[in-house]
Amino acid sequence: MYKYLIQGGTPVSGRIRASGNKNAALPCLAATLLTDEPVTLRNIPDIEDVQVVIDILTHLGATVKRGRGEGEYVISATDIRTTEIPDSLASRIRASILFAGPLLARAGKVELSPPGGDIIGRRRLDTHFLALSALGADVRVDGMFSLEAARLSGAEIFLDEASVTATENAVMAAVTADGDTVIENAASEPHIQDLCHLLNSMGARISGVGSNILRISGVGKLHGAEFRIGSDYMEIGSFIGLAAATRGELTIDDAPARHMRMIRIAFHKLGIRWEQDGDTIHVPSSQHLTVVSDMGGVIPKIDDAPWPGFPPDLTSIILVVSTQVNGTVLIYEKMFESRMFFVDKLIGMGARIVLCDPHRAVVSGPSRLSGSVLTSPDVRAGMAMVIAALCAEGQSIIHNVYQIERGYENLAARLRTLGIDITRVTVEP
Repeated sequence: MYKYLIQGGTPVSGRIRASGNKNAALPCLAATLLTDEPVTLRNIPDIEDVQVVIDILTHLGATVKRGRGEGEYVISATDIRTTEIPDSLASRIRASILFAGPLLARAGKVELSPPGGDIIGRRRLDTHFLALSALGADVRVDGMFSLEAARLSGAEIFLDEASVTATENAVMAAVTADGDTVIENAASEPHIQDLCHLLNSMGARISGVGSNILRISGVGKLHGAEFRIGSDYMEIGSFIGLAAATRGELTIDDAPARHMRMIRIAFHKLGIRWEQDGDTIHVPSSQHLTVVSDMGGVIPKIDDAPWPGFPPDLTSIILVVSTQVNGTVLIYEKMFESRMFFVDKLIGMGARIVLCDPHRAVVSGPSRLSGSVLTSPDVRAGMAMVIAALCAEGQSIIHNVYQIERGYENLAARLRTLGIDITRVTVEP
């Protein structure tokens, strides 16, 4: 276990490259089980969640080798040794549920312990099982999740919520099913688009990619492929917030504009601007950090929504950034029950925040923060705490940084290259 020691008060300065999208890497890794031929994936981030998924692949019988390039892996699932994912692996990561679809499609069954992941409130799995049942799976829940299907058949599926991982599971199960499948109310985030593009490169027939209606014509067999994962726009948004909140200057490479449009709109409400040159973002130090009122002088609202709305994973980040901005803004997190509960730690640091309920916080800034001892509850709240610590006077200590490093590659070392005083320290048992 590790903790971070952070000395606040220093603006970031320098250049950084965005890592590969964690939320694309995980389903793409799981999708390699759909073929017995090698699949090469590039730009895979070196993070804890990826390592757990690789451990699951290895447990199931796949061979995973590092390729020659940075972030490159070659996965060969020639044989499936077992279709059971034990609790020791499943409980470490939410993405363990992503193996339900490909194992069901490839081997006809899967037995899975309940997945772990971030502690941000109830995260229902019903949509996964309703979609897989529609394709012909028999689902049993008795401590373990057990699914069986002699053969999957295409179906018309209307998801009861636009769940990202349920959409991914349904797509992976449908690509080799008999006949055609239509998935309506599908999630359409960039990571789902990456998964669909990978599957198409493996021989799948998926249309409607990027929309909320996916049409899939089942094929008998998928083949190997090579594919590069896109950039992590959540990490890009985090670094933009970090630069603005610390009054720093930062250049971010491999940051395509097409995924940043709603994020740009939200940050503009806080007076934050950046320059885009191709796939490079430059955040200048000369920011006029003042809340931009809505028409009539009304206090603006920043709220999350399914894609292409503002990403819920950046709600924690933009809330912390708001504490360093002149003016008042309402942050409204609608999608998870407990994501805002880390706010009491920010209030303890001196942030001027009124937590109205589990979903809404009114932030009045700028706040003068003081260093504190913090514990990361999840990936994004942990990164938000890092930003708060960098804005604070004095030293902060952040425990449970495993939860941060599940989503941010080599974070402490990368921040040090930007002039940040951060040390990763081993915690004695």
